This record gives sequence, structure tokens and C-alpha cells, in this order.
Amino acid sequence: MDRTVRTVEDVLALLDGLFASESEAGRLATGDGKDFWDRFYADRSRPVPFFVSKPDENLAAYLDQGLIAPGRALDLGCGPGRNALYLAARGFQVDAVDLSPMAVAWGEDRAQEAGVDVRFLCGDAFALPAAELSGPYDLVVDSGCFHHLPPHRRISYLALLDRVLAPGGHLALTSFAAGEGGMGSELTDTDLYRKRELQGGLAYTPESLRWIFSDLVEVELRRMREEPPESALFGVTFLWTALFRRGAAASGDVRPVHDRA
Repeated sequence: MDRTVRTVEDVLALLDGLFASESEAGRLATGDGKDFWDRFYADRSRPVPFFVSKPDENLAAYLDQGLIAPGRALDLGCGPGRNALYLAARGFQVDAVDLSPMAVAWGEDRAQEAGVDVRFLCGDAFALPAAELSGPYDLVVDSGCFHHLPPHRRISYLALLDRVLAPGGHLALTSFAAGEGGMGSELTDTDLYRKRELQGGLAYTPESLRWIFSDLVEVELRRMREEPPESALFGVTFLWTALFRRGAAASGDVRPVHDRA
């Protein structure tokens, strides 16, 4: 008889196990595990929309509009590194982390081909030693990691942000959009645990994103804009794009800006 729960992390690890795929051995750290994502990224020629080496249109817009400026950046769930490479080319010092060795190897190949310097890390961002993800980061980019997390790992996610995001720093987030034209599961958190599967990713409403990230200041929240195939940017309308800012230390900061079309 096992009694394994003593800490909050023990509870989170126990809940991770509820979402473990039967086809993969062992407990998975954040829903779909390394083996799943390695298979996903194994064939680089697959017609997956975000396999293209293009940055998110919203990320480019933030830079063009002066909402963010070069500094230290962390790309969470970086995949083959399309946003990490773009930021490095624009003068950022970039750390990029992904669970999949296949994705990281692809990102490293792309960085070498592009002649840019990105520090790639392979592993679970929530489990990497603080010395590996030491922060503080002026920008944390998440293009598709957050919506693949089971609900209880939002706790780990917010704790990571609290540790590594610099005062005045920004979180640039894209996630599956709930509702018409969106993508992802709209089951309640409770029903996800009943079914014990993430159903390919979780959809969010603007209200739920604002509530989850209510300790940050909302700068912008909108649908991602569609980009044509010939565009140098990536854009699909089934995603929300959001830019949040961490308040400066010991300041009242600015009131949040509400949803923009």
C-alpha cells in the first residue's frame, strides 16, 4: 500500500498520472509526454501549420508597436523554435525550452542555418533546476504550451512566471479559442478529470484567461489574425493572442486594457 502524497508537488504529480496515455509507460509530467511530442515532431515534412519557420503575427506586432523591446526572453514549449529564432534575430537573448528532444534538435538545426544564437533546453520547464531557468526574463513567450496543460498544472505555470518574469516584463501568450471558429476542448475542468484526457488541448475564453492571469496587467487580448501562405508571419484565427505585463515592483501600475477587436 503506497502513501505518496506529502507535498503540493506530490498532489500535482498524482494528478498528472490521471492524464497518462495508456500507450506510454510511466507518469507524464504535463499531460502529453515526451514520447507523444517526439512522434509528433519526427517527420519535419508533415503539413502542420506551425511547422513553418515563421514567427507569430502578434509577436511581430508587439515589437513593431513598441509594446516590447529586446532583452532576455524565454520561449516555453518552443517546438522547432520559430519564435525563438525570430526574437534572437531581433536582438533578444533567448532561452527556449521544450519537452521533446526531437523538437529541440530541429530548433538547433534551424538556429545554425539561420546563424542566430538561441540557448535550447530540453525538459519539463516546471522540473528544470532554477539554475537552468534562472530569470529574470523581460519576455516569456508561449505559443501553444499553456493550452496543452492539464488544469492543475496552471498552478505550476503561474509559479514559474512568478519566479522568472521580471518586474515590468511581459507574457506573450497564444491559446486555443473557445466558441465559434475556435479550437480545443470546451469541457469544464471537472469533466476533464472525469474523462481523464486532455482531448488535444483546452479552449479558453477571454474571461478565463483574464481570471487565470489576473495578477498581471492586460495589455492586449484578441484573436490572432489570419496570415496568407505567402506572408512572412504565422497567423490562424482559432487562437487567442494575449499580452500581459507584470507590474513594476512597489507600484500601482496601470489599469488593464480590455479586449480589442
